[in-house]
Amino acid sequence: MTGVTSARRVAYAVVRRVFEQGAYADRALHGEARGLDPRERALAMRIAYGTVQRRLTLDHVIEQLARPVDELDPSTLAALRLGLYQLAFLDHAAAHAVVGESVELAKGRKGGHALVNAVLRRALREGMPALPDDDTPQGAAIAHSYPPWLVELWWERFGPDETRALLRAGNEPGELALRVNTLTASPADVAQQLDVPTSGAGEELPEGLVVQGAFDAHAHPLYWQGAYVAQSRAAMLVARALDPQPGERVLDLCAAPGGKTTHLAALMDGRGEIVAVERHPKRAQALARACERMRASSVRIETGDARRFTTRQPFDRVLLDPPCSGLGTLQGHPDLRWRMTPEAIAQLAAAQAAILDAARAALRPGGALVYSTCTLSPSENEAIVGASGLQVESERLVLPHRDRTDGFYIARLSSP
Repeated sequence: MTGVTSARRVAYAVVRRVFEQGAYADRALHGEARGLDPRERALAMRIAYGTVQRRLTLDHVIEQLARPVDELDPSTLAALRLGLYQLAFLDHAAAHAVVGESVELAKGRKGGHALVNAVLRRALREGMPALPDDDTPQGAAIAHSYPPWLVELWWERFGPDETRALLRAGNEPGELALRVNTLTASPADVAQQLDVPTSGAGEELPEGLVVQGAFDAHAHPLYWQGAYVAQSRAAMLVARALDPQPGERVLDLCAAPGGKTTHLAALMDGRGEIVAVERHPKRAQALARACERMRASSVRIETGDARRFTTRQPFDRVLLDPPCSGLGTLQGHPDLRWRMTPEAIAQLAAAQAAILDAARAALRPGGALVYSTCTLSPSENEAIVGASGLQVESERLVLPHRDRTDGFYIARLSSP
């Protein structure tokens, strides 16, 4: 693709893989962006993620300026979405470069590049078509680019004003936070050795650092030395809520990929026992590698279905972070809003309830259990906890637009 910058070339490849091959955006970016410097990678991520997030809005604009999107071939549609996203939503994008490179990306299909050129130049000449008002769920779905069913779910749960704020936040670039592994390093030492500025993650998360600027967290030597893991501030709050103590016996159900498991080990200063359960063998292997990298030697991994987990010796504390719809992580998983369905959420809720039953059975009398999800779906959160028969000691909802991190539900429970 002569004349196309690396960032736009990578973003175009990611968008095509997501919408044509069903790839996950973060995994596609990881593969396509190999070798890019941090700034180019950050730009490719911004363009790719933004284009995927804004699909419904962009398709509405395309149909106002050209024709129905189902009449366009995939390469032309991807180039149009990419170009329109940059013109409409990317600050400081040079219009001539956006148009020229989008046209270049569309070459190879008869007439595709000409259509891209015509549509983008019309958008520049006439301005972007007006979007629907966001004062109804249907209008907000198009204006902010979310599935209508999801907007209606949040509209009912949070009300119009908070839903609109939540929708806007989900389309912004996500914060990059690191959890320093206090088994091997201190936050001050890690901050000093990183190549970018950082700030603390707040008093309740002394092990956290928030990165300012472009940074590839998995490429730095400190990552491979086990000094930190990329983890949102909301996710760090989960292990903190459980408050495990050195020497205790702790159960972590649904443990992979290991961010919370290794956090538990660090909070326990490596003393005691953590049993980490993971159903899928390959994920269990990845969990083992994460524990080895993070020097979490107190973790013992068991491969098995968490719904069927039993134990003869009850645990002092249990952490349950079950598979969920992930609707609090739409900044970092831009394609998830198009993958998830109400039917899938109902299936997840049934599994979550079954796993919580197993977690309750494994808890000793007087012990503590934390149930957490990275979703903002009441049927996966409050409804599950309310039907569990456990006593709610504390309940916390972390919201992206309010707390500037992933959306999480965290409940600390105990036996009545």
